Amino acid sequence: MGSRPQPSTFLKRLKTLPDQPGVYVFKDQAGDILYVGKALSLRRRVSSYFRKPGRLSPRIAQLVQRVADVDVHTTASEAEALLRESDLIKQHHPKYNVAYRDDKSYPLLKLTNEPFPRLLLTRSKRVNRDEGARYFGPYPDAGAVHEALRFLRRVFPLRTCRQFPKTPCLEYHLGQCLAPCVGWIDESSYRRIVNDLVEFLEGKRDELLRDLTKRMEQAARRQRFEEAARLRDQIQSLTSVIVAKEKSSLAGPLEQLQLALKLTTPPRRIEAFDCSNLYGTFAVGSMVTFTEGKPHKAHYRHFKIKTVSGIDDYQMMREIVRRRYSGTLSKELPWPDLIVVDGGRGQLNAALDELKALSRTIPTMGLAKRFEHIIMPEQEQPIILLPTSPVLHLIQHIRDEAHRFAITYHRKLRAKGLLR
Repeated sequence: MGSRPQPSTFLKRLKTLPDQPGVYVFKDQAGDILYVGKALSLRRRVSSYFRKPGRLSPRIAQLVQRVADVDVHTTASEAEALLRESDLIKQHHPKYNVAYRDDKSYPLLKLTNEPFPRLLLTRSKRVNRDEGARYFGPYPDAGAVHEALRFLRRVFPLRTCRQFPKTPCLEYHLGQCLAPCVGWIDESSYRRIVNDLVEFLEGKRDELLRDLTKRMEQAARRQRFEEAARLRDQIQSLTSVIVAKEKSSLAGPLEQLQLALKLTTPPRRIEAFDCSNLYGTFAVGSMVTFTEGKPHKAHYRHFKIKTVSGIDDYQMMREIVRRRYSGTLSKELPWPDLIVVDGGRGQLNAALDELKALSRTIPTMGLAKRFEHIIMPEQEQPIILLPTSPVLHLIQHIRDEAHRFAITYHRKLRAKGLLR
């Protein structure tokens, strides 16, 4: 029988656990999984096992005596932790999770085997009666699984009616059903939503988000705007309960950005550029600086466009990049580790051409406005990050700050022009 580490060492580690929802995994000395549980706060829940061992039930006390290590997996919500907990228990069959062995005692999610399947809550598997139905769970927390079911029905709009009504019901008008009853969605399109739901319940959530993002882009390109909007809303709802894999306690956003862009070092100093004008008038450019991921406003600069007439964003970008990395500014300010250009391939190439003419070699990227894709030089395919990615959040924050600084200066000049 294994034993846990010395109390002082173990309790010291417990204090470092995240105060977030998630799943905890107790292991014995040999590394075998003893128990899997979920928590609203991992730090408080795991610590509670070791604070007052005398108050534990005999079974839990025996478990605690065998614990030699604990792994934790953070999630965005308790409902997400519930799904993750069930996945791990089904995968590893821990000895002390005896409550999960009787599927009839706890709620399951059931996906019916019908031309237009439904997602239901049940407490028993009727394999013979419902041949072909799929089950997910069991889930010991009935309240949490009811909450999860409401969320899933909102995001994956499957029908709830046993028999089709003659006209679309209230669920359709609430946006929680696509009305297969009157043929407003065909069976193949409906099946795609079902497959998305299964992918989510099986834990393939990152892959699902990427697939939904690609389908949203395709729908927008084909001018199927209603479908694109539905997919956009679906992505936003899913990301509210998914923590992207890029989040890691071992690496901060700058280190993750280094990995995503394949830089040699983390970009401690980042400079971002944007342009603003009104039909070519009162044209300005902005440069904002972030050091260690935070704004460094003393190094912000704005530029009144001098060499470009009319609407030409590319030439404006050339001018502000040239003025920043030549002349007095090139000596006044340190060199950045990364340049961020607000715009797509055209703006990026304009900045790169100017840097090349100045014989400056600085890693440079563009952030395309439409789908928030990262555009890299000499790389045909953009880098697509999950909407929950802290890397994307950092880049968006930098880009938005550059835009804010540019538009503020533009409005200032325009107000002076109107007064004159």
